[in-house]
Amino acid sequence: MLKSIQQRDKKGNRWIKITMSVILGMICLSMVLYLIPGLMSGNLTAGASSDAIATVGGQDIGLAVAQQQLDLQLQNQNIPPMLRPIYAKQIADQLIFSSALQYEADRLAISVTPEEERARIKQILPMSFSGDTWLRDRYPTDVQTNLNMTVPQFESALHDGMIEEKFRQMVTSGITVSDAEIQQEFKARNEKVQIQYALIKPTDLASTIHPSDADLAAYFAKNASKYQVPEKRTARFALLDLDRLKATTQVTDADLNAYYNANIDQYKVENRAHVEHILFKTVGKTDAEIAEIRQKAEDVLKQAKSGANFEDLAKKYSEDDTTNAKGGDLGWIVDGQTAPQFQQAAFSIPVGSVSDMVQTPYGIEIIKVIERESAHTKPLSEVKGTITPIVLQNKVNAEGDQIENQLASAVRQSDRQPLDALAKKFNMQVAEAGPVAFTDPVDDLGDSADIHRLLFELRPGELGQPLRIDKGVVVLTVTNIQPAHQGTLAEVHDRVLTDYQKEQSTTLAATCAADLAKQAQGGEDFTKAAKGLGLDAKTSDFFARSGSVPDVGTGKQIQGAFTLGVDKVSSPINISGNWLVYRVVAQNEPNPADLASQREDIRQQLLQTKQDAAFEAFHTSLEDQLQKEGKLVIHNDVLTSFTKSAS
Repeated sequence: MLKSIQQRDKKGNRWIKITMSVILGMICLSMVLYLIPGLMSGNLTAGASSDAIATVGGQDIGLAVAQQQLDLQLQNQNIPPMLRPIYAKQIADQLIFSSALQYEADRLAISVTPEEERARIKQILPMSFSGDTWLRDRYPTDVQTNLNMTVPQFESALHDGMIEEKFRQMVTSGITVSDAEIQQEFKARNEKVQIQYALIKPTDLASTIHPSDADLAAYFAKNASKYQVPEKRTARFALLDLDRLKATTQVTDADLNAYYNANIDQYKVENRAHVEHILFKTVGKTDAEIAEIRQKAEDVLKQAKSGANFEDLAKKYSEDDTTNAKGGDLGWIVDGQTAPQFQQAAFSIPVGSVSDMVQTPYGIEIIKVIERESAHTKPLSEVKGTITPIVLQNKVNAEGDQIENQLASAVRQSDRQPLDALAKKFNMQVAEAGPVAFTDPVDDLGDSADIHRLLFELRPGELGQPLRIDKGVVVLTVTNIQPAHQGTLAEVHDRVLTDYQKEQSTTLAATCAADLAKQAQGGEDFTKAAKGLGLDAKTSDFFARSGSVPDVGTGKQIQGAFTLGVDKVSSPINISGNWLVYRVVAQNEPNPADLASQREDIRQQLLQTKQDAAFEAFHTSLEDQLQKEGKLVIHNDVLTSFTKSAS
């Protein structure tokens, strides 16, 4: 649907794209307000309340509204906790701006008429109209199918989007782009340079630095406070290895029968068909476009009926991005899973045959049935191979749970009994771990937070309660504690050496880069100067500001090369910790003849950038003005609490 909207936008309906961008930004808010009755009345109310993030024109924006929208946005997204406050702040800002914009619209008597809304709906959903007649019976289905929204959600978001669009038009209508700006941008995009360069990496120099014992001792003495040795603990542990337990566990026929009968519904197969399809999308297309698509589909159908390879046709023509690479293979579908028109064809045409064109809510489809199965229950013999490992794992887990409970009971009776005796009783392996710090992996036991916590809570000789880890069940006891202390040079020698080499190599790289720049700027041949310092001089390909030099950096990071001048040498530049010195070898000016083909694209992009900047300035100015007038009050304590609680 969005692709079709964008295509129409290129043909002239540019405001559809703007409206839809705003709509998509407001979908979550609209869904919250629509799906949670009373939420607005309870949290966007007159008079400041204690849980409002802001008050606009006497109306509160409730914390519950913001929280519900945040929950909706984070749903099914694996957002790191550290980024969630950023999401929360963006949501709060959006809510405040939307309310401020509506307040200003009311004050200036800016509104959207029913006729304007109807015209915009016709542009976005032309299939809901026949000429000028609004097909209201079809309209809700079109909204749900194409936009995945209900009619109230869509119309609410559409109205808000058109209000913002009216303000955007007001703010940006006078903005233009001059020929001088286009010329400048054309040059910036198309001029290219070629450089000869040397890249000095501290990491390459570190291994060449070999300090004496005296150097290391002096460095350590100066930085001794950096080298604290944390508390370390050594432990002995007994492990009930579940893999070993599994190797001795037997699965009987009775076990398999019991599991099969208890889960019989899992092995019932409905009427199903294995199908392939070729999809020609018609959603959001005009009648003329649909006629062209239908003609194309008829041509492909003739090829399929004439014996052409269906999978090859699907790869070439199908617009279903999820299946076309697989030759249109949809896999197995069951009764009721697909659109009725699709299902009728899939379950009626002979196996191995190709259907006629089928009109579905997604478009025109051609279907091929590979095979079909009638409803049945798979026998135990057929599913035994998949059941056996499940039953085996269940038995191992159950036995592991039982032994874990027995271990816990034994430790509760006496947490000072010998670990070896306990391990022998329960057929566990005994080993030693450590010494380890709190942040170190505990040898074969891994990085379990519970293991680390217990290891640093136990007193020497005390048995901890059994813990379940990936490998099985473990009981551990602390045998030795090394207190935290100031490290000696011998203890932290490797850390000191690494830090010394890093510091010295960083200094050496900067000095080397400065020497190269000085010599080359003084007239010495760049290659010769680099070689004399033990560096390799390389020559890049021509690159633009939007390009890059492999292993060095982007054109933006080396943008000084575009103004330095041919044969000029740069000063040292630090790029991501490495030092770069370069000489401009050549500079290619853009071809003036290319300006004609790029002019409109450049103009549109510059215009969009200026319009966005102007509207963002309006956004800031509006909120500042409303705050000065006392019409917008942001409750920073509630807002701060909301963003912090999101992490």
